[in-house]
Amino acid sequence: MNAIKIQWTAFLVFLLLFALVTVVGFASARWRRGDMDLLDEWGLAGRRLGTFLTWFLLGGDLYTAYTFIAVPALVYGAGALGFFAVPYTIILYPIMFVVMPRLWSVARTHGFVTTADFVRGRYQSSGLALAVAVTGILATMPYIALQLDGMQAVFATMGLVGTGPLKDLPLIVAFAILAAYTYVSGLRAPALTAVIKDLLIYLTIIVAMIVIPARLGGFGAVFHAAALALPKTKGALVLPPKLFSPFATLALGSAFALLLYPHVVTGTLGANSRATIQRNAAFLPAYSLLLAFLALLGFMALAAHIHTKVTSDVVPLLFLQMFPHWFAGVAFAAVAIGALVPAAIMAIAAANLFSRNIYREYFNPSATSRQETAVAKWVSLLVKVGAVVFVVAVPAQYAIYLQTLGGIWILQTLPAVIIGLYTRWLHRYALLTGWAAGMLTGTWMAYTQKFASSIYALHLGHLVVPGYAAVWALIVNLAVTVVLTVALKAARVPEGADLTRAPDYAVEASQASL
Repeated sequence: MNAIKIQWTAFLVFLLLFALVTVVGFASARWRRGDMDLLDEWGLAGRRLGTFLTWFLLGGDLYTAYTFIAVPALVYGAGALGFFAVPYTIILYPIMFVVMPRLWSVARTHGFVTTADFVRGRYQSSGLALAVAVTGILATMPYIALQLDGMQAVFATMGLVGTGPLKDLPLIVAFAILAAYTYVSGLRAPALTAVIKDLLIYLTIIVAMIVIPARLGGFGAVFHAAALALPKTKGALVLPPKLFSPFATLALGSAFALLLYPHVVTGTLGANSRATIQRNAAFLPAYSLLLAFLALLGFMALAAHIHTKVTSDVVPLLFLQMFPHWFAGVAFAAVAIGALVPAAIMAIAAANLFSRNIYREYFNPSATSRQETAVAKWVSLLVKVGAVVFVVAVPAQYAIYLQTLGGIWILQTLPAVIIGLYTRWLHRYALLTGWAAGMLTGTWMAYTQKFASSIYALHLGHLVVPGYAAVWALIVNLAVTVVLTVALKAARVPEGADLTRAPDYAVEASQASL
């Protein structure tokens, strides 16, 4: 490392807050202590998270370091298009209010830990459950890698960079600590550390919305400077008509996709009641306001004349330039801890999927609960190691390309999971075929864009409609699924037994909350 470049004041404040999170991470194993050799306890915190912790956990889950870094970076380069993240989170919560309590109830009744568990029980199809599990793991891995990308941007801005073997040492050390306390504490660790993470983020954004515009001459000056700078990068301060359909489909598709990601499902299933989930769906829009402010940092960076070829560095450089170094340390800690919390949940969610739906289903059907949990713990470590190796060895743009695919892929599980929560009319073989058709279509669309964008233009005669490739692929998925369902039902192909009953989707188990 090059000690001359280290921002010591910011680094020491950052180190202090990081140490606090580490202590809380290890101590969280004692919170409402349970048998950590059981997957329900380690992977879902015993399903005992009340309204307070669930709000912070889901907030930490949905608003990651990648959000903190990438949304302002997109606004910095593209302008108004980057604000699609704001309406999509507004759309998200009414859907969550309606859909997720049903999933929680049926999962609680039957002991389901993952969406693949639900699909297995609903359709008696191990193949469809495997498809959902593999899709979830594939979509999650680059998401974890991108959290590390956000941490790297913070470390680089603080001067914690070097050459050779020491280049990525801070990142490796941070994730080793994360891996250790997640292994010990399971979902309890991100649940409790999310409180610190979210308070730091709220503090940072509130201060940023007051201090930075004041130093730049007010919001009028910020928007004026952005309007002058954006045309140079082919961006726009106001969304042009040609981007209306990409903006709308990105918002709608992303809202449904986010609910299907394993880490969001894991955070939801850890709640102690349906009412807890519904209350959080009502309270979580407060984060949408936070996200709108967060996006404005992209305009502020333009007004502050931040120049960098690495867009991930935009927000850290802005903080370092505009804040006293001690408060820049607080902001850097918010970003870094904002990476650790969701990365921990993502690793746990991927481990749950592998242990329950791959290891137990195909490698050791007679596995005990303790064996199953032991495998999940080790897989959570391997996932984190894999993410670090990926970030160290692969250029950042490739991780972003895979994240583009992640959103496309995970949305293809919607018919089996979300529609499956309301009806079993769709045939299991039709769902599997539709999933394959959607995966192939979405991947092909991303390939034609060289994986640099998730926007694909449909040519319908003389009409050209650009939109989110995940939505177009889902339409193909649904069309194939419906047509095949009609054909398979007509041919009387066995549909398999349904282990769930209608009352299972409305059961309320506990009204207790924190």
